[in-house]
Amino acid sequence: MKTKLRWPVTIGLLLIELSALVYYIHFLIFRDPHHIFLYFFGDLGFVFFEVLLVALVLHRLLHHRKERAVQQKLHMLVGAFFSEMGTELLGALAEFDENASALEEHLAAPEEWSEAGFLDSRRIAERHASAMDRRPGDVGDLARFLARHKPLLLDLIQNPALLRDEPFTNLVWAVFHLAKELEHLPDPAALSKSDRTHLGEDLRRVYTLLVVQWMDHMRHLQTAYPYLFSLADRTNPFRRVSPVEVK
Repeated sequence: MKTKLRWPVTIGLLLIELSALVYYIHFLIFRDPHHIFLYFFGDLGFVFFEVLLVALVLHRLLHHRKERAVQQKLHMLVGAFFSEMGTELLGALAEFDENASALEEHLAAPEEWSEAGFLDSRRIAERHASAMDRRPGDVGDLARFLARHKPLLLDLIQNPALLRDEPFTNLVWAVFHLAKELEHLPDPAALSKSDRTHLGEDLRRVYTLLVVQWMDHMRHLQTAYPYLFSLADRTNPFRRVSPVEVK
């Protein structure tokens, strides 16, 4: 810590000494202390305006630009996640939910969302009481699906930009935890009652986080990238019939 503080102090003292040397040379040449002090205090008064301009205005502009770049990268990560596995995973988990029909009427037509309609649907999704039916065959299929996409989950977890978005971070960790749980199940077709209960909680956690994140992602695409939204809308997992072809 002392080493880190030493070099800024050293440079600061050096700059002050150089400034004093320049003023002294000026005095030796022109012998006009009035002129030196006149411009010295004038420049000193302008320093505070420079601090205001640099520290408050320019710093905020640069910070805002940096935040926009980070948010753009986060949206790209979320988009890659849903493109590669998130949308398909959501459809698979919806098959477990016996109450999925309660969400369909709110999520089947995101192209019709208004701002108020989106917020209402999002609140409904957050409070949705899912009833996860843990059928052994589906559990096995889900385990194989998550195992295939484990490299993507590892890449996302290692991405430092992920830390800037807590909801998406929680989702990725929840999916990764579910993948590890399924990976260590000896036989999905022969689960004990306690294992089924525990697995049901893991499925419900991922499902709830995934639905809400999917809605936020769809809303972002709808406002920022309509051409990407078109494909995402045509592959909507909450539609009973989702034709990919453009009609």
